[in-house]
Amino acid sequence: MARTIAHAGLPWSVMSTLTSAPAERLPHPLVVRTVALDLAGAPSSDATDGTLPEADPTDLLDLLPAPGAETADGAAPLAWVRRGDGLVGWGEVLRFEVGGPGRFADAERAWHELLAHAVVRDEVQVPGTGPVAFGSFAFDERSAAGGVVVVPRVVVGRRGGRAWLTTMTVGAALGPVPDLDELAGVRVPPASPGAVTYTDGAVTADGWRDVVAAGIAAVRDGEVDKVVLARDVEARTEHPLDARWALQRLAHGYPSCWTFSVDGMLGATPELLVRSEKGLVTSRVLAGTIRRTGDDAADLARAAILAHSSKDLEEHEYAVRSVAHALEPFCSSTNVPDVPFVLHLPNVLHLASDVTGVLGGEAHAHPSSLALAAALHPTAAVCGTPTQAAATLIRRIEGMDRARYAGPVGWFGADGDGEWGIALRSAQTSPDDPHRVRLFAGCGIVAASDPAAELAESEAKLVPMRTAISSD
Repeated sequence: MARTIAHAGLPWSVMSTLTSAPAERLPHPLVVRTVALDLAGAPSSDATDGTLPEADPTDLLDLLPAPGAETADGAAPLAWVRRGDGLVGWGEVLRFEVGGPGRFADAERAWHELLAHAVVRDEVQVPGTGPVAFGSFAFDERSAAGGVVVVPRVVVGRRGGRAWLTTMTVGAALGPVPDLDELAGVRVPPASPGAVTYTDGAVTADGWRDVVAAGIAAVRDGEVDKVVLARDVEARTEHPLDARWALQRLAHGYPSCWTFSVDGMLGATPELLVRSEKGLVTSRVLAGTIRRTGDDAADLARAAILAHSSKDLEEHEYAVRSVAHALEPFCSSTNVPDVPFVLHLPNVLHLASDVTGVLGGEAHAHPSSLALAAALHPTAAVCGTPTQAAATLIRRIEGMDRARYAGPVGWFGADGDGEWGIALRSAQTSPDDPHRVRLFAGCGIVAASDPAAELAESEAKLVPMRTAISSD
């Protein structure tokens, strides 16, 4: 499938098919500047540490411009934030749109072609500084949702007490030190979306129990060992949804998750597909879930039940094995925990394992974080085992196009390092209707699964996004 590149703010082109390197299509190179930043004041090109006070979950998210603000360029906000650290971005210098089985490789190729002629001045030199792009990709290679890599005009980052400001432009030379207040514009708090009404998505709740039953039958017949089945719910807000409203609520309510927003796909994922940093690789695997009761004592008892549940341990083992197997060709060593731990989230409890590895070979030959994400996707946690058989079964019985739900979402930099999560606990806003939001949830199905219990689990997994877009 042909890649396309959109050029924001360039009068000579709005959208063109990319048949040659981006550098050959652009009249000037990408110009990138990163300076240290004190979020309480102005950036300083002389700053050495950019030390900041204790992080607040929404320090970064508070900087995002309101929808329609001139500084936002009409583009959806960009975010990757956890416990107050991470990246936010706005405006849009370039975007690469890709599709099909080669969507990851095409996106990476376009990114590196753009960087080949970039002019970069990075005064901070930590992961996330310099050129940065955000991406979101469809779960299924056959989905029309394809994938997108967005190069923002402005990025503000924070990590371990340091903060920075990056600006990216095309058709300009390195200018004076950028001013955050000018780039962010007037900061208007997000407004409530008002009342929210819900309707069935592609499959009704009753119909989805039948889908799960079909999945259980396929497992028992030996077609697959495990399959992950998802459903969607349509939400309609009284007032246009300001993504910042949802993102701030997610960041406060789920601080241990990665709150993300890329091209209208937003959520708070507990599952890190891959982080690659200076040759070290980490993947957080989640599989096996039980709903919380709200009573601490009861939830501790439920955590013990989950930790010893043969059904959930079986589901988790498939997911961990798939990640370890996918990382093995790239790593000189890997570490796979013998037993999972129980991750406590406000709405559910998960079995979780952190798989780590060391990339083999010379640093210059290391695969990028996006290439690793492509190798890992789809994991058994979002697809099933064996992968291809589970993907085929999903297409046959699930009854919907997942689009970018359960696909990789995150960011990467010029050196290829970055972080990619799985787009779970998420929703897709509509570029054509600001009142329309599509919410998603999925469950792992094995032979011991029960349709009614899986439906209840899916409802629990919808809670984060239902709460995020509510007016309460």
